[in-house]
Amino acid sequence: MSQQQENVKIAGCSFSVHPMSDDFKEKIKGVLEKIDTSKVWMNTDEVTTTVRGDIEHVFDVTRAVFLRVAETGVHTALNATYSVGCPGDAEGDQYTGHNEKPGNGLWDVDQYTSAKFSLYPMGGGDYMDVIYKGIERMKESGIEVSEAHYATKLSGDTNAMFKGLEEVFRDTEESGSSHTVMTVAMSANSPSRERGDK
Repeated sequence: MSQQQENVKIAGCSFSVHPMSDDFKEKIKGVLEKIDTSKVWMNTDEVTTTVRGDIEHVFDVTRAVFLRVAETGVHTALNATYSVGCPGDAEGDQYTGHNEKPGNGLWDVDQYTSAKFSLYPMGGGDYMDVIYKGIERMKESGIEVSEAHYATKLSGDTNAMFKGLEEVFRDTEESGSSHTVMTVAMSANSPSRERGDK
């Protein structure tokens, strides 16, 4: 393990984005060409895309991918698993330590999103207290929060939601969780919302 790995925890996210359209391949490739991925390690295989680096850059890239696809107007789904502190991390550490601000912008994009997230703090004491604090943090972000089976449901602005999720993730990691995992399922432009389905 390098000295840098001992001092800096590598954050990462394994995600898949699904534009519900016949030209999904072109939409995904077009989005990946538009966003700045220079501050993360990134690899795509037949199942997911994985990005690794500092927390702020990992969230910046996943937010930008989702927003860029969703702003095309098609029904867009994102499934993501964020992790920090994984004892198995052994490469990609050269993508940590960036002091530059995340470069993907898009903060002026107005996009409504529904999501469900689950938080798993490992090795940090009373995990339920940590989870409840995370849920309260999302409420403070201006996001509508409600109960769901096996998760917490979120509704509201995409940028505010990602900002809140990043803060919850960071707070959990800093609270003493030795390995933090967060799963997120997001949906934008859903026909279910247009019908008023719950």
